[in-house]
Amino acid sequence: VAIPVSIIATFNLMYFNNLTLNIMTLGGLALGAGMLVDNAIVVLENITRLREEGVPFKEAVIRGTGEVGGAITASTVTTIVVFLPIVYLHGASGEMFKDQAWTVAFSLISSLFVAMLVIPMLVSTLFSDKKKTFDMNPPLRFRWYEKFLDKTVEKRNLVIVLSIVLMGTSALLIPRLGSEFMPKSESAEFTVNLKLPEGTSLKRTESTTIKTEGIIKELLGDGIKLIYCQAGADNNSSLSQTTVTKGENTASLKVILTKDFATKTEEAISLIGNYLKTIPDIEISFTREETALQSSLGTSQAPFSLEVSGEDYNELERIVNESKTILMNNKGLYNITTSLDQGTPEVEVAIDRFKSSYYNVTVESVINQIKSYLSGSSAGNFEKDGEMKDITIRLGDISLHQLRDLMITAGSVKVPLSELSAIKTIVSPREITRRNQSRTCYIYGMVNANMAFDQIIKDAGASLKSVTLPLDYKMEFTGEELKRKESMSNLSFALLLSLILVFMVLAAQFESIIQPFVIMLTIPLAGVGTVLTFFFLGKSLNMMAYIGIIMLGGIAVNNAILLIDRINQLRETGMEKKKAIVLAGTQRIRPILMTSLTTILALLPLTIGIGESASLRAPMALAVIGGLVSSTLLTLVVIPCVYWVFDSFSSWLTGANKVTV
Repeated sequence: VAIPVSIIATFNLMYFNNLTLNIMTLGGLALGAGMLVDNAIVVLENITRLREEGVPFKEAVIRGTGEVGGAITASTVTTIVVFLPIVYLHGASGEMFKDQAWTVAFSLISSLFVAMLVIPMLVSTLFSDKKKTFDMNPPLRFRWYEKFLDKTVEKRNLVIVLSIVLMGTSALLIPRLGSEFMPKSESAEFTVNLKLPEGTSLKRTESTTIKTEGIIKELLGDGIKLIYCQAGADNNSSLSQTTVTKGENTASLKVILTKDFATKTEEAISLIGNYLKTIPDIEISFTREETALQSSLGTSQAPFSLEVSGEDYNELERIVNESKTILMNNKGLYNITTSLDQGTPEVEVAIDRFKSSYYNVTVESVINQIKSYLSGSSAGNFEKDGEMKDITIRLGDISLHQLRDLMITAGSVKVPLSELSAIKTIVSPREITRRNQSRTCYIYGMVNANMAFDQIIKDAGASLKSVTLPLDYKMEFTGEELKRKESMSNLSFALLLSLILVFMVLAAQFESIIQPFVIMLTIPLAGVGTVLTFFFLGKSLNMMAYIGIIMLGGIAVNNAILLIDRINQLRETGMEKKKAIVLAGTQRIRPILMTSLTTILALLPLTIGIGESASLRAPMALAVIGGLVSSTLLTLVVIPCVYWVFDSFSSWLTGANKVTV
């Protein structure tokens, strides 16, 4: 009942806050699905426990709800506040996850009201007041945990030392995980771009394209679903290359892999590239298809991007070519191209102003006559089939020699174009870009899916130190690396701010400075599980994983809140500290395990890989699942020991054995 009621209430809050149903808000509902029942589980379990202990029905409902009311309110608020920094973040992180954060917050607020108001009402309505007899009370059901916790508290110093060693070991593994901007998508589509030498006929380009298609089919076999080919220039085609100058010497082959082969797209690109680069006179490049989320985040089709800036074009060309040669030896990079690679031949006509003035003809007149010869001039129109057609007169395709012999009208005489100008063939850069008032060139590359992106960048930076840069010339990584640094910086700040907010909420709830530190120890314990999960699965940390870690900061403390809150309640009745710790553990182990299990099971579908953006959501779910598993298990062991130590330390400071610390 808690789930449908909470979801309907969430939809109402979304409506009044102008949130629509989209991939991010639905993702928020999916993330919050497991947490929707957490508060209801805690309330219902506490009512059931009191009934099992023989408490009258009405009193069990009222007292059971009241005992956990403060704990579930604090746990809900801590989970909500961790999303506030994400909502107000600048850049891609904030814009993309703002709606998701609000959706999770609304769903948790709804679940709190359902647990506090609806669940007690339903229990009192649907269940009878008849007293039931049970074979054993709740503590006896977890007799093994009671004995284990009793021995653990006795050896608390050893437990704390072992937990510190475990957290330290996990921290040492973090640099080995690697880092990237976004997780690698499992798109089953990519495009192979071919470029033959300038002047290649369309017929030869077509023949080469057909041969390349055969090679790809032979290399990939049954892994291919479809191949679309296009030879020559066609700007209206869906295969048209937007970053490459097209002509009769260029071709594109769009490859669509089968569903079973979609996870091996990087391997397919690497295999094709390694084979085709052995063929002379063919330049190869690849374009990856982006998912909707990647496109909206502005991810680059070539993840690796190196910017070289300076003033002199020839010097930039030297630096770029030297750097490209070095990067081709980097095992993490392949299909390396530069912004200089796609230069196109041009005919440069430099009009001699002295000669043009001698023949009494202006430079503008010479340009207009050349334009008229090559582009044509209007010569009226005619009617055909009821439609008026324009008539344009121009020369056909001409050679460079014929261009030199074009006759330019100069007053009453005609002069060959070669007499008025210097004509030569040059190869111009594909693009001329300027950034921060400096001319820039770029080196692009695809990255090896089996290597961490940040490690590839480190290796590239180390190898490029051998390149000599003149004064006022500089080299820096852009593209995915720039976005990675920006997002990681923003999310690190968001994580720190969320932890501060969680501490403030806990300090207000427990009216203590010491106990919030005890509770927040579950966060590094959760980090152990996240780090080990990513390490053993060979995954890298990315923006999506960081979002999951931030969420974990609010979720992981919930179990400790339940445990510490119950210990405080028992000690307020005058119960001895050790007995209160052991009894609270046995009374709270059931709701702790149930709430953690529901959240983990709800997140499992996000890791399976259903839908286009499944590979992007999986790291977030893995971070939360791994952290919840370790925090749940370690909370039941470590937190009671830490509570004892901090309570004893507080009592020593105050000189009195106080219950509230």
